Amino acid sequence: MHKISLRNPRMAGPFNDPAGYDKHTRPFRKLHDRVVADAVAAGLPDEARVLDVGTGPGRIPRAIADRRPEWTVDGVDLDPRMIAYAQERDLARRVGFSVGDVADLPYPDDSFDLIVSSMSQHHWTDVEGAMTSLKRVLRPGGRLWIYDVRFVLRRATRAARISFQDVRTQRIRAIYARLEAC
Repeated sequence: MHKISLRNPRMAGPFNDPAGYDKHTRPFRKLHDRVVADAVAAGLPDEARVLDVGTGPGRIPRAIADRRPEWTVDGVDLDPRMIAYAQERDLARRVGFSVGDVADLPYPDDSFDLIVSSMSQHHWTDVEGAMTSLKRVLRPGGRLWIYDVRFVLRRATRAARISFQDVRTQRIRAIYARLEAC
């Protein structure tokens, strides 16, 4: 089994420290708010199951669980320190956090109605393997949304049928996009 690093363990700075990484990613709050709003507006049934891939400090799945407590929400990240940090912040214990590789997700086939990932795909070294794994755990008719910087998302187009949708978080030209796997 090969491992895909979502964050470079040799990189200095906030990427090795969950609390530092949490602070480092605060500028993405508008994008994170957009991911949560899109998920909540997706029209999923009350018994829906949602996964956040590359969850880091777990802000997105906690926010989704707060807005839709009837859903089962999970977050997965390759770094066990990030998962421990996310679990510490999930005081209500409403999100299931797991350590896992995006190319070998620790979930059964057809587990999720919606899978989201934000600002993580640009770290994936095996996008094709990741897309295969993501589609495996997605239920038939489910949705897979990957949010990242527009030019980076083009890598995933080789791995799956993808459509681009600009994601505006400010009034300026969109720098983020959402890929939606069909």
